[in-house]
Amino acid sequence: MKTVKLFVAVYGALSVVVLATVVILAISGHPVTSFMWGRSGGVLASAAVTYWFTALAERGARWAYVRVRIMSVVVPIAIVAIDAIPGALPRWFVLMQVACAVAIGAAAFLVNGPRLRAAFPKSR
Repeated sequence: MKTVKLFVAVYGALSVVVLATVVILAISGHPVTSFMWGRSGGVLASAAVTYWFTALAERGARWAYVRVRIMSVVVPIAIVAIDAIPGALPRWFVLMQVACAVAIGAAAFLVNGPRLRAAFPKSR
């Protein structure tokens, strides 16, 4: 779980960078849409929740592990799908969000792998 937690932390750090960039652009008078605010804030919120679930899973909470499994698959798909809307977001924003998706997507491969699934067996 430590490597998964690292990938989720990277996802969170990249999310902070995206939101900070939006804040700096807004303060400096550059155009920033409400969609950009919502996307960057939502991605950061999902990173915080995913990190919390990862920390709980690391302590043995199977329910948290299941949520990390789900979020690590669904979130990158949602990020890329929404970012793929033509003209909705500037290219720099899309690229930064894709970096976020890659980080959380890397966690998905580990958390859904046989080693971690074996560590969190279904109770019978």
